[in-house]
Amino acid sequence: MTPPPYIFYLLGVGVLVLLAVWLPLALKRLPLSLPIVSVALGAAIFGFGWLDLRPDPLAYPVVAERLTELVLIIALMGAGLKLDRPVGWRRWEVPWRLLAVAMPLTIAAVACASHYGLGFPIAAALLLAAALAPTDPVLASDIQVGPPGSGHGDETRFALTSEAGLNDGLAFPFVHLAITFAAASAASAQPLDAAQLGRWLLVDVLWRISAGIGVGWLAGLGLGWLTFGSEARLSGTRDGLMVIGATFVAYALAEIAHGYGFLAVFVSALTLRHRERNHRYHAALHEMAEQVERLLMGVVLILFGGWLSLGPLSRLTWQEVIVAMSILLVIRPLAGWVSLLGAAPRVHERALISFLGIRGIGSFYYLAYAHNHGAFGADGRIWAVVGLVVLASILMHGITSTPLMRKMDRLLPDRRGV
Repeated sequence: MTPPPYIFYLLGVGVLVLLAVWLPLALKRLPLSLPIVSVALGAAIFGFGWLDLRPDPLAYPVVAERLTELVLIIALMGAGLKLDRPVGWRRWEVPWRLLAVAMPLTIAAVACASHYGLGFPIAAALLLAAALAPTDPVLASDIQVGPPGSGHGDETRFALTSEAGLNDGLAFPFVHLAITFAAASAASAQPLDAAQLGRWLLVDVLWRISAGIGVGWLAGLGLGWLTFGSEARLSGTRDGLMVIGATFVAYALAEIAHGYGFLAVFVSALTLRHRERNHRYHAALHEMAEQVERLLMGVVLILFGGWLSLGPLSRLTWQEVIVAMSILLVIRPLAGWVSLLGAAPRVHERALISFLGIRGIGSFYYLAYAHNHGAFGADGRIWAVVGLVVLASILMHGITSTPLMRKMDRLLPDRRGV
């Protein structure tokens, strides 16, 4: 008698959990990463038809949005908690430069390449640019700073961690701008008028960013008091499960206030970390967030590998391949390098920060969100280009990041633990 499908799903979840725990240890000294193995595993599982499921994000757009949203907010909470360096204009000079210069340059360059090089409509080109502009807090975990209390981290690891924590929320206004362009084109085939641009600037940029930061700060203050200041302080339990509730509360409150929940989660984590900065309970919170993040990341990347087995990349044209590769090999490195001219990092650090702009699950979230809120007319092409960029980033950065970071540590030993 054949066991019911539930048993096989149970087996799959068990194997996934074991891999999420064991693989980081097994691959620690190898030029491989957990994301590479997860994608390959997904391609094998679905390619050989072991599961009766078609993991196509265009067929399940709501599931794609919610699943990627979940892993992102957990990753953002974990990233905020492990940053030992206090927030400041000078101390955070590098991430401010990456956000204020590198990300807008990347968006402009990708949008132009997509519109003029690939013939995408303005809305679709802007969506592709916004989705691929931010670095990913999930897939970049291997090149980020260590757990709380392990030191401020060298400039490269700190820059990549803080950039990934902030730019997911700050790319969102451009996703909303793409949705606004799509709606305007569908209604009148005319470009945006001054009123629509003004509303985007006031609501999607100023209000949503301010609300996300404000709600995150207030949520962090409340969570800090609940954790360390109240009579029944949560830090006395040493139970890291609290971090999941904190993540959901900060995110939900920001969304209720029509702010950017990604920003709120990261800011709340920074604010919570500021309260009793050296308390060991932060390590327990980060460890729980990291474990949940690894598990959810494995699920998403296995599904991504399954989607790749359906052959979406086979329909790409050579022009789309060139644009996709230029995003990783030309646009991001150049934008990152320009943004860091005159900054403190040395040449080796500047080069690494510019090169290691990993693209990943955040890009999938923005695509799913946009396609659930607008019509762009090039859905399959956009997903295919993003899929190629993410796959290439997983392979290229996954193989090179470990040896490159080791080499940097040898070249600049005095910058570790700055």
